[in-house]
Amino acid sequence: MLQACDDDLSGQLARVQRRLERERMARREAEAIAEKGLRELYERQQELLLLEAIAGAANLISSVEEALQFAIAQICGFTGWPLGQAYLTDGDGASQRLLPVAAEPGALPGPLAEFRLATGQMSFAPGIGLPGRVLASGAPVWISDVTEDANFPRAAQAREAGLRGAFAFPVVAGSEVVAVLEFFADRTAELDASLQRVMAQVGTQLGRVIERKRAEERLIYEAFHDCLTGLPNRAMFLERLGRSIARQQADPNYHFAVLFIDLDRFKIINDSLGHLAGDQLIVQVAERFLAALYEAEQGRHAAAEAGTLARLGGDEFTVLLDDIDAPADAEHLAQRIQETLRQPFCLEGQEIYTTASIGITVSSTGYASATEVLRDVDLAMYRAKAQGKARYEVYNEAMHQSAMARLKLETDLRRALLNQEFVVHYQPIVSLKTGDIAGFEALVRWQKSATELVYPSDFIEVTEDTGLILFLGIWVLREACRTLGRWHAEFPRSTPLTMSINLSARQFGQPDLVQQVRQIIDETGVDPTTITLEITESVTMGDAEHAIRVLSQLREIGVRFSIDDFGTGYSSLSYLHRLPLDILKIDRSFIAAIDQDGENLSIVRTIMRLAKDLGIDVVAEGTETTAQLAHLRELDCEFGQGYYFSQPVDAGSIRQLLQAPEPSPA
Repeated sequence: MLQACDDDLSGQLARVQRRLERERMARREAEAIAEKGLRELYERQQELLLLEAIAGAANLISSVEEALQFAIAQICGFTGWPLGQAYLTDGDGASQRLLPVAAEPGALPGPLAEFRLATGQMSFAPGIGLPGRVLASGAPVWISDVTEDANFPRAAQAREAGLRGAFAFPVVAGSEVVAVLEFFADRTAELDASLQRVMAQVGTQLGRVIERKRAEERLIYEAFHDCLTGLPNRAMFLERLGRSIARQQADPNYHFAVLFIDLDRFKIINDSLGHLAGDQLIVQVAERFLAALYEAEQGRHAAAEAGTLARLGGDEFTVLLDDIDAPADAEHLAQRIQETLRQPFCLEGQEIYTTASIGITVSSTGYASATEVLRDVDLAMYRAKAQGKARYEVYNEAMHQSAMARLKLETDLRRALLNQEFVVHYQPIVSLKTGDIAGFEALVRWQKSATELVYPSDFIEVTEDTGLILFLGIWVLREACRTLGRWHAEFPRSTPLTMSINLSARQFGQPDLVQQVRQIIDETGVDPTTITLEITESVTMGDAEHAIRVLSQLREIGVRFSIDDFGTGYSSLSYLHRLPLDILKIDRSFIAAIDQDGENLSIVRTIMRLAKDLGIDVVAEGTETTAQLAHLRELDCEFGQGYYFSQPVDAGSIRQLLQAPEPSPA
């Protein structure tokens, strides 16, 4: 009985012990689960802190390299691995490689320092080494022991540094691997999927940072560089020029020079071959100018700083030469630039030649702003163009005075147009057979005051350059047609008087020229067949087909045409016969020496023969002597114009001339 009680008590005790053991195991499992959860929560928190730290710092750091170095330091701290390295991709296609980012300086044990040094001197092609494998695959790569890996070129250095495990992951922007980060452990390391997952997120974050940084760098680059040539643009040039001016003001021994380069005839090339060919020419020219600048810098003293070649726009380039010894440095560069243009350019399968006009100014002039420098060097460049192009000119004070005078003249001319200060004078054109006045040439004058009459040679170039010729030219055309209409009514003839009126190149290029002429003829009621529009050879040579088209449209109105100053231009006989011409006006330079120079006489005789073959009349300009008149009559020249008959006079004087009896031919 007692034995049975003992057995029952033992059984109960065993059951209690088993229950307690189950409870202890359950508690331990619960504690383990809780501990695991807390550990995972902690690890997740650490991962989030890592991601937040990298993202936050990367957004504040100024460069991609700094962002990558910061990420390496944070990841090494997170993993406890002693070493990391960043690489940036360079090039594309077969030439693509990974280049190491310079590591942050820091104390490392000797072997690790040697390994870092070796790493910093290497680059990796796709598929080669740990970084190259990541670049080729675009995916993370894990190596348990680099000393046993056949595709790890740094195995010997790693063994000496005590490095074993390694992993690397890509930094991706869009679909492009833009960087690779690699890390090393001092022990073998099995694949850690959780770590790879976190590093993939880091790679994505850094990729966005790099993409944004590159976009910012691209915007900054485009703001200060020319998109066609890659040269500094106006903004960067002015910024550097401003620094040079400030330096010169602080240091009187420092001097600089600026060159302003403008291609000659660029518009003709651009218009004839197209804008694509024009762009190609600009790129090739920029390359030659850079080579010339490099050669010039090699020839200057060792302390000289690199010059700046910039493209301001169009076909305009500037050069800033720092720390020059003398103005001759700038002149030598200008000569080198001219030399680079002697060889032809190949555009659209054609060999094209061009030249440049160059202006130079130096800091010894004493400048306070970049605007002043550009003003003066621009004046020097235009002086080079005015002197025949394909040359350089150094700025001097006389150029400024000339520019100021020109500016005042332009202002005065605009005021003269508003105040109607221009008048038209008329020079008779005489029949050499009868001595009768056949017509007139209308010539503009500026009645600046009651006693001051200004001739076209003193102002017409400025009206051409400023576009004022468009307004002045149309006024002269209207005034001459109105005057001729009155003379027709007052002095009727069986063969009506004619009027020759000059058309400038700018006027001829106006798209509504035909409409303007038609409107003036309708307004004045003048007989269009008595109006002769004079153009120069250069106008027709600019675009022969356009000239033929416009002249044909004007001929439909009834007006006649003459080529002015014939023989001084570059007329092509291949299309001269296609122009609807009525008159050739032989330039006065040939008439002036016709009785003294046999060659000039031959030229005039040839022109006469050409005109006769084409059925065109001839007017000899500048007829001034009896001997000249005799030669012209022997050559059977139809008409003469010059001081022998009359100088240009106002309309009132012409009326008196028309009222007087005609003189008998001399």
